[in-house]
Amino acid sequence: MPLEKPKNTILESQVKKSIFRVGIPNTDRKRVLIVLGNVFLHLHPTKVRTSGVKLRFTWCAGGLAFFLFLVLTLTGVLLMFYYRPTVDLAYPDMVDLREQVPFGIMREMHRWGAHAMVIVVMLHMFRVFMTGSYKPPREFNWVIGVLLLVLTFLLSFTGYLLPWDQLAIWAITVGSNMAKATPFLGAGGPGAEFLQIGGVPLIHPGDDARFLLIGAKELGGITLNRFYVLHCIFIPLAAAVLMAVHFWRIRKDGGISGPM
Repeated sequence: MPLEKPKNTILESQVKKSIFRVGIPNTDRKRVLIVLGNVFLHLHPTKVRTSGVKLRFTWCAGGLAFFLFLVLTLTGVLLMFYYRPTVDLAYPDMVDLREQVPFGIMREMHRWGAHAMVIVVMLHMFRVFMTGSYKPPREFNWVIGVLLLVLTFLLSFTGYLLPWDQLAIWAITVGSNMAKATPFLGAGGPGAEFLQIGGVPLIHPGDDARFLLIGAKELGGITLNRFYVLHCIFIPLAAAVLMAVHFWRIRKDGGISGPM
């Protein structure tokens, strides 16, 4: 075959050997070793059930959620080159991203990708629940999935404020006011009146859950900066770590669960 010689040259090259420590995967053992010896592939199971990867069983929801996370990460990094998280510049930068960039495609990909990720993650959780894939020995991974669902909501919530328009400001005002009703941690929540020392309340509007969330008593530049850091750095890093644990645990639990 005309391509056989170039193929063997590439497969036997020192460059290939320096990256992959296993030879041509012509046996099941070598295929397993390639998966176990790769920093990315080792998170996935070496074998999967044929019934477990059928579209009508998994809906590809987990893979789609991860794909959308990668799309959001890429478009988010590109948006960071143009967006400045200050009260005076945030909204004009958003307008420029919509008007000056052709079709506003960068911001629209990020915005619609965020909506899609929330929907897909919820569908994934629904599928896992309906197929009983949360049952032993996978209950720990179900907890990791619930945490990832919460982080997905927090990513959407923190990103909502970044355009700094009237819709964003009042939506976050309503959302952050709900934190005041947090039991024992919100100034207006149940149980806060019982946390006192010498008649002085420990929880008040200056140090309750709402203050922790927005960084001030009212929305302002501090809130915008805090949400920017949470949205672009802290929550994505936490989600990436939990995703790695999630994928690794799938492998440890025997791969994708199959139909009963």
